[in-house]
Amino acid sequence: MKPEITISEFAKLMGVSVHQIRYFEEKGILYPSYMDENQYRMYGIHEIYRLSHILLLRKAGLSVQAIRDWIDQGTPDDMKELLEQSVSKIEEEMHKLRKLSDLIGKVLEENERYGQETPSFQVIQRDSFALSSWFETDVETELNARMLTDQRDTLPELFETDIHYIYEGGSRVLLCTQAQDTPGDIVLRAGEYLSYRFSIQGEEGLEPHNAQFQAFADCHKLNLTVPQILVEKSYLSLFTQESIHYELLARIDSVESDATEKGENQ
Repeated sequence: MKPEITISEFAKLMGVSVHQIRYFEEKGILYPSYMDENQYRMYGIHEIYRLSHILLLRKAGLSVQAIRDWIDQGTPDDMKELLEQSVSKIEEEMHKLRKLSDLIGKVLEENERYGQETPSFQVIQRDSFALSSWFETDVETELNARMLTDQRDTLPELFETDIHYIYEGGSRVLLCTQAQDTPGDIVLRAGEYLSYRFSIQGEEGLEPHNAQFQAFADCHKLNLTVPQILVEKSYLSLFTQESIHYELLARIDSVESDATEKGENQ
């Protein structure tokens, strides 16, 4: 019996398809040991090691072309550099996957906490919270696609985070997002807040809820400070599709001034 094996035996041994072995041959990175008298491709120990290396490098993220270049003229230093680049790419991908895992966990947690609730009022304790200003618009203007595209700093992951509408009074509203990699330029101060959670199918339904929010505060003699904050949890629409979930917030304070602080280093 020959010490070499056929392509089908080789494929089974290495856990790959015959098609994949032929593909590597077409690309010039894996050849049979020889062709027997019946024109069968035969493979030996050398080819087993070669394919093992190829599969490892592919698993490490190297392209077939990069593997061929290394086989043709690569040095140990070249391989070291290729693997170091692979490690950097893998770590970057792991970071992205961790962020995605955190996001999905947040969506599930938020849906568990808020998604199934009927409209509800609560007095809650909040830690200070940093926001990054996005853009300002008129209170009466409904958010639309053109407004988003007109912003040069539009966030690619905008609807994966809470959008905060900051109402300082008057006719203007400031749209903000949670500060990620920067200190932010607005800080919502820690303290007791009146929270009102509800869901509606469009911005036109906000006004009655604003009125209910103020009526609840008046009824319970809660002195609400400026600003009033509307938090849009758009990702919760994954569960309801038609409805958008909101949370209205205002800091309860009888003597302190604004619920936000603005500073040069924030």
